[in-house]
Amino acid sequence: MNKAYADDMPAEQKLALAYLDAYSKNEFSKVEQYYSRESIFEDKTAKRKYKGRYRIINFLKRARSGILESRFQIDHMFNSGSLVVVIGSQYYRGPGEQFGKPGKIIELAIPGVTTLTLDMTENQVKEHIDLLDYQTMTDQLLTQ
Repeated sequence: MNKAYADDMPAEQKLALAYLDAYSKNEFSKVEQYYSRESIFEDKTAKRKYKGRYRIINFLKRARSGILESRFQIDHMFNSGSLVVVIGSQYYRGPGEQFGKPGKIIELAIPGVTTLTLDMTENQVKEHIDLLDYQTMTDQLLTQ
């Protein structure tokens, strides 16, 4: 990231980037610092919702078990106060067992929108909501 741009970035976006960096690298000990007992993690498209640090981290550990590489490609980000909207893709590379492709290494780029509602006083994520394009993921799996 361009240093001059980062210096001008709103504090909310800096916090969002730090969180998403740890989140995409599966650094669960760092990620859990961003959650409280009241934090909510929701994937609206998959109809999954978890509340509280412990439940969110356990879900993420299960969901990302065996993932060899993941990253968050941000195409656009903006905020309105403590609400940060991130448009981009979540990239994953890992074993295909989770997706019905045993014995294969699969690569996915799942486009979507992530909204983060932040608590700037505590530097925590109050709410993380994903709206992901799982049809694109399904299409990608058909070719692998």
